[in-house]
Amino acid sequence: MTKYFSAKFFLAYLFLFLPALIIAQAAPKLAYTVSMPEPQTHFFEVEMTLTDMKQRHLDLKMATWTPGSYLIREYARHVEGFSAVAGNQPLKAEKINKNTWRIYANNAREIKVKYKVYAFELTVRTNFLDQSHGYINGAALFLYPDKKLNLASTVTIRPYPQWKEISTGLQPVAGDKWVLHAPNYDILADSPIEIGNQEIFTFQAAGVPHTVAIYGQPLYNQERLKTDLIKITEAATAVIGENPNRNYTFIVHCAPGIGGGLEHLNSTTVQASPFFATTEKTYKNFLGLISHEYFHLWNVKRIRPIALGPFDYENENYTNMLWVSEGITSYYDDLLLRRQHIFTPEEYLAIAAGNISGIENTPGNKVQSTTEASFDAWIKNYRPNENSANSTISYYSRGAVIGNLLDLEIMGATGGEKTLDDVFRYLWAEYYKKRNRGYTDEEFKQAVERVAGHNLDAFFRENIAGTQTFDYQKFFGYAGLKLVNQNEGKTEAFLGANTSAATGKLLVTSVRRDSPAWQNGINVNDEIIALNGFKVGTDLPALLQMYRPKDKIKVTVARAGRLLDVDVTLANNPTVSYKLEKLPNATPAQLAVYNKWLRL
Repeated sequence: MTKYFSAKFFLAYLFLFLPALIIAQAAPKLAYTVSMPEPQTHFFEVEMTLTDMKQRHLDLKMATWTPGSYLIREYARHVEGFSAVAGNQPLKAEKINKNTWRIYANNAREIKVKYKVYAFELTVRTNFLDQSHGYINGAALFLYPDKKLNLASTVTIRPYPQWKEISTGLQPVAGDKWVLHAPNYDILADSPIEIGNQEIFTFQAAGVPHTVAIYGQPLYNQERLKTDLIKITEAATAVIGENPNRNYTFIVHCAPGIGGGLEHLNSTTVQASPFFATTEKTYKNFLGLISHEYFHLWNVKRIRPIALGPFDYENENYTNMLWVSEGITSYYDDLLLRRQHIFTPEEYLAIAAGNISGIENTPGNKVQSTTEASFDAWIKNYRPNENSANSTISYYSRGAVIGNLLDLEIMGATGGEKTLDDVFRYLWAEYYKKRNRGYTDEEFKQAVERVAGHNLDAFFRENIAGTQTFDYQKFFGYAGLKLVNQNEGKTEAFLGANTSAATGKLLVTSVRRDSPAWQNGINVNDEIIALNGFKVGTDLPALLQMYRPKDKIKVTVARAGRLLDVDVTLANNPTVSYKLEKLPNATPAQLAVYNKWLRL
């Protein structure tokens, strides 16, 4: 009898309290509604609905930076009007640090949070809203519950009534383009949203539907751009042999004075002048930007340094490998245009030589290593000053040159059978697909050595972790080329002070390390008045042509309201201007590498 009544009692208990248990264990839910009723005020209005969080206090955080743009930007500074309610009851809420709001939720089942975000900075990494369009960078708009980055969410966009279009990599819910699904915060932060009346066209390439959304009414030929975008996307996909996207979105902002791009998992935002297509040079520069950001969907978004994911959205994420993620991508952006014959061989070789001239004319190239440049991106790359060229090197530019030389090394070692493409195919298969993680510094080096077939300790130690000058003739010799300095033997007086006359005065903007200006104390912000008593005007180079290297001159400057005379001994101009020339008697092996590299 005891067992009978115990079982009966248990069943009754189960049926009485099971609904309550199910409710108590319901999965947390997160939804956002974004409104923009007064775009002229530049405020997005956000409402968060948090359901079944079941916490006595709930911390909501704002990211401090955006992946792909390595600088702490403190997005929380644009948030205002934060409030929280449960039902009709206001909840106590306070800000506990620079990017965290604490809600004393008392285990409330549903909490609604409202806040506004000021949005008036049109860059690829910030929010923007005015009467013409809205642009959302997820990291800079959406608060997230602490320690719940894996929580899925829905985003409902309530557009300004006159706006009819939305463009984003997020997927719509139930066919409603204004209601979007984000599987987790990483995807939400990585999916920019363009809202307005942007021009939209589509194309199919590499088996993937692509959408192009253009704001700003640029002057361009849509059919030509579509044709070239197909070429770029297919050339980039061919490097790995697999395109991981179900769809891809290009958001293009065209306005005066803006530029740049930012990569995302299945989209990108790029910015350019409305006149980007009015000359061949500016048009191809724009295609290079597109090529760069598209190649990122493999290199960095999926094939990545181990430090870049999972992300810490509140602090710096340090890596030595941005020279691979950004620099080698910069190598590929032009290379892909050559592979599709958008650049002629001559144009491409001029670009390769120009990249070398750029780093060798930067004194910081001998001060900061490529790995140091990568690691210090957070404090140096996005905060240049008048001495940056003397003390730093760009991991973009030096990384692009390293990518070029590693490609030539691999082709030279394998008789043109293998290229840098094979390194990225290996990294894709081994680390992204098989191990589902990023690679370490050493694993990247081992991947290059695996493809090249020999040890590269010295190159990585001296040229990547160190600042040794590359043996250019060796690497380009693999392709039957030599690097020639077109300034060799030229005699030209050199002061070493860069100037600007934008204000009507000839002001020193930077001073080159170890130049005569550096050694004799000409300072940034000095106004150059005269050389040897001759008034300079605004054209310093023209006046310097009166002199020769080793001439002693007196430079009159105005500094802090005083006139000063600085005695200077001029030097010969040390800058280089490289070009690549074919060797007169290239071997069949060299020609094989040359043809492989340039796809001839």
